[in-house]
Amino acid sequence: MAKPGTRAIGNSFGIWEAAFGIVVGFLLSIVAVSVYDALAGGHPGQIGTDIADFAGLWTGFVGAAVVGSRTGGLRLAGTSSEEAPRRRSSLSEDYGFRLRAWPDLPLGLVVGVASQYLLVPVLELPLQPFVRNLDSKLSHPAEQLLSPVQPNTAALVVLTLLVCVGSPVVEELFFRGLLLRGLLGRFQHLGRRLGPAISIVVTGLVFGLVHFEELQFLGLAGFGMVLAYMAYRTGRLGSSIVAHIAFNTTTVIAFVLQH
Repeated sequence: MAKPGTRAIGNSFGIWEAAFGIVVGFLLSIVAVSVYDALAGGHPGQIGTDIADFAGLWTGFVGAAVVGSRTGGLRLAGTSSEEAPRRRSSLSEDYGFRLRAWPDLPLGLVVGVASQYLLVPVLELPLQPFVRNLDSKLSHPAEQLLSPVQPNTAALVVLTLLVCVGSPVVEELFFRGLLLRGLLGRFQHLGRRLGPAISIVVTGLVFGLVHFEELQFLGLAGFGMVLAYMAYRTGRLGSSIVAHIAFNTTTVIAFVLQH
């Protein structure tokens, strides 16, 4: 079990729980949207669909993190509940799920904004010669998510809270908490440098892949690696949560200003 410290320490669990959480999360998302569509009589509202989508996905993600923390992965490893020693656990101990005003708030804010306007554009430069109208295509996911609710101020506020607060908190707990620390534990035999490096890279790649956006993959994966590095070096998720919030918020602000 990870202990609070200068750098994140790997857990003996997390990889299989993360894989399970991704599968369950997407399945629950599909079910939740289908149920909402049926309850809405085949005429669902966009904000209702988005809420159902997020609720299903987040249930899988948070559920996997909580189950992993409570069981320590012992049952998945084949140890019966009678044989498993009792363990005191918490999201703070196992994943570094805590925030410090200093330096997490200023560090996260700077990293999040810089990643949005410097890191991501640089990583997407190689696509310019091969994709026509790249800028408009890169902004399509945000347009698709926010445009339907933009005329409705209340709906836009709700969706903004989901995207700018809910998603960062849940995704950091899942990717930089459960998954990253599981990988750190799995690769610790590779040494103090190589093990963390592989864990950070893999976490970023999975983060990019799970978003299912081909053109945005390089930027998302790169940003995911930055977040993983922050979580690893600080030993907690506070700075990466703030950076993720800042990153998403700049997208929403830019959309509102342009429309």
